[in-house]
Amino acid sequence: MPIIEMHLLEGRTSEQKQRAATAITEAVIGALGVRPEAVRILITEHHADEFYVAGAPRKSAQETTALNGSAKEIPA
Repeated sequence: MPIIEMHLLEGRTSEQKQRAATAITEAVIGALGVRPEAVRILITEHHADEFYVAGAPRKSAQETTALNGSAKEIPA
């Protein structure tokens, strides 16, 4: 029984999480050949102050990236 853990910043809608769970389930079925009922997905949401990139809070990392001239957003 595959168990998939997802850690996300809080703020996603139930519909978004449902779409992600459906897509992940389909990917696991295709890759491992298991039945849909065997796939378990656990979603844990985190507040922004619990998320760090390169040792810095995500917000600080985004601000630093913006100051360095990169327009690319840091993925959540």
